[in-house]
Amino acid sequence: MTSDHLAPPVPVVGPVAWMRRNLFSTWYDTVVTAVLGGVLGLSVVRVLDWSLTEARWGVVTSNFRLFLIGTYPIDDAWRIWLSLTVLSVLAGSSAAIYGGGAVRTLSTWLGAGQAILAGLAFVSGSGLVASGALLLNAAAVWLAFAVALRWRGPRRWLSMAWLASIPVAVILLHGVGGPVLPVVGTNLWGGLLLTFVLALVGVLLSFPFGVLLALGRRSDLPVVRAMSTIYIELIRGVPLVTILFMASIMLPLFLPGNVRIDQVIRAMAGITLFSAAYVAENVRGGLQAIPTGQIEAANALGLNALQRNLYIVLPQALRAVIPANVGLFISLLKDTTLVTIVGLLELLGIGRAVLAQSQWFGAHMEVYVFIAAVFFLMCYTMSQASYRLETAMGVGKR
Repeated sequence: MTSDHLAPPVPVVGPVAWMRRNLFSTWYDTVVTAVLGGVLGLSVVRVLDWSLTEARWGVVTSNFRLFLIGTYPIDDAWRIWLSLTVLSVLAGSSAAIYGGGAVRTLSTWLGAGQAILAGLAFVSGSGLVASGALLLNAAAVWLAFAVALRWRGPRRWLSMAWLASIPVAVILLHGVGGPVLPVVGTNLWGGLLLTFVLALVGVLLSFPFGVLLALGRRSDLPVVRAMSTIYIELIRGVPLVTILFMASIMLPLFLPGNVRIDQVIRAMAGITLFSAAYVAENVRGGLQAIPTGQIEAANALGLNALQRNLYIVLPQALRAVIPANVGLFISLLKDTTLVTIVGLLELLGIGRAVLAQSQWFGAHMEVYVFIAAVFFLMCYTMSQASYRLETAMGVGKR
């Protein structure tokens, strides 16, 4: 065969080569691709047609403030926007100072999410104040990133600012009494605000508690090991709904008559205690994966138990269980919807309350599609941050 009759070269890179290799490599692959592509195309067309012509999105836009902050007093909503400002500034600064794909991913999606909510607030007529505040907070993420990127400060100050932001946010949201910051009971918190608070508190508190339980289960002290084991196995043996019911209904029966613990605090405690047991098992798996040679080397260097765990064992164990823990925290975020069973109106609870209104009878699909989209964005953000963190730390590669 002469050069004039040579067949054209088969592409080995690019989208055409990928499709040829993965979708059309054989005749039956071609048939399956065509059938599934047709079904997917028809589904997309049908969903778009329903979304644009049939869906009653007024159920979302008319009640957007409820979905966003529940029944939190509108005159005090500025406290929520100010808390978000603190979070936005710290997130943007952390993306610049700490760097790394995980922090920047979370900061990017925080800014993008607030921009999306600002657009929805504007369209829904929730008020220019809410949409403007959300838009400014979205811009604050990028502004803080640009400023911190140019004038980098010490990391320890940023860490102290994150710690200080927790009591500041609690004071702003709950109040201390008086004309400036009147107390807003947590029974008025709801919607996305309550979902975010429950998930954030659950993640921040269950992780260190779970690490301590994992270390306790591997302790050389029999009493500590037995108590940690009993706690972990007992909590993991019951569903979260049981824990929430006990915290909401049974716990007040054992308290003195003049002692009352806020229901949201009880839900936070139940979620934290439940999640900590699963974190402990994940971390225990990471601890068991550490070669004994590492521990022997630490002992040979004269490190005590605290130094050995803090500098040698835990960094390697926690790195190995990043995927498992992030998956657990994503489940925790979705499990916050269970608090609606004990009377708290988080995002799903608000949706059910809205559907109870007579004018929105039959609009279940629109409400649940909106709630599903919100949860998808939050879970997708966490998973992408996890992938970036795994890549940066070389999980599974070394």
